[in-house]
Amino acid sequence: MQPFVYTAAPARIVFGAGSSAGAAEEIHRLGLSRALVLSTPQQKSDAEALAARLGRLAAGVFSDAAMHTPVEVTKNAVEAYRVAGADCVVALGGGSTTGLGKAIALRTDAAQIVIPTTYAGSEVTPILGQTENGVKTTMRGPEILPEVVIYDAELTLGLPVDISMTSGLNAMAHAAEALYAQDRNPIASLMAAEGLRAMIGALPGLKAEPRDIEARETALYGAWLCGSVLGAVGMSLHHKLCHTLGGSLDLPHAETHAVLLPHTIAYVEQAVPDLLAPLAALVGGRAGAGLYDFAARLGAPASLAALGVRSDDLDPMAELATANPYWCPRPIEKTAIRDLLQRAFEGTRPE
Repeated sequence: MQPFVYTAAPARIVFGAGSSAGAAEEIHRLGLSRALVLSTPQQKSDAEALAARLGRLAAGVFSDAAMHTPVEVTKNAVEAYRVAGADCVVALGGGSTTGLGKAIALRTDAAQIVIPTTYAGSEVTPILGQTENGVKTTMRGPEILPEVVIYDAELTLGLPVDISMTSGLNAMAHAAEALYAQDRNPIASLMAAEGLRAMIGALPGLKAEPRDIEARETALYGAWLCGSVLGAVGMSLHHKLCHTLGGSLDLPHAETHAVLLPHTIAYVEQAVPDLLAPLAALVGGRAGAGLYDFAARLGAPASLAALGVRSDDLDPMAELATANPYWCPRPIEKTAIRDLLQRAFEGTRPE
């Protein structure tokens, strides 16, 4: 066995249907008393309802969270946090809202309670991605990790099927890359394989019956595991390409992961098929092609073109993605990455 280092995240995880009713108790447990509730504009009414339930513990609502955590939005949120006299944030929503909470915490040392309503997984990572002037950068540090995460499957019952599918594939991307991470370890690999098993088992059931609470709980369980490994080990080619395209072209985050995942995994699989064998066994056949077929059965978007990417975007994106690449078990070659992007643009099945 190769030597390894495993660092467990110190976050408190509260899991169970109806568990979001205990948000006030978690604020008290942290010794705090004024929470700024965060959401996107689309979930403003849910955030206001949560603030009403928190009563005097709610310092206000900030509902302008946006994809890719724009720095300008964060500046406004930090100002709102200070004006409200808040001492913590409660982020209700998906990755955009979680990212805003992390960005506020980075600048104010605010404690964070996250109540995820999607399967993004970022709530259990010490990683923050921010966008400024069209460029997305990421950073990592213990001060970014939320203190408490409340997983309440009841809050995901209304998540639209299409978003459920792409959000689940987004979570799976974290676990898939963890299997071949440079700093992989046995614990993270076990969590990754179990997270993939849970998501692959849950998503088809959710597509057929979106209000199946057991399937929703299994998907949240899988999202927790997939997100946890994203925080435990380094990511690689897939996340680099998603950050590059998403931040530069302002693409929808989960959908970008869903389209690129079969192609990035197929690219890496040529170098380390043994490390991706657990995923291949779950999807059948080769990992990349199996993921493509699985995503197709879920009805997920299959091409970058469907997300609004133009053919003349591909050359500059390949250039940008290979200028400062993440570590990858297969050498990063600009021509090969350009070919990968072409296949993803067209939506062709990986060989």
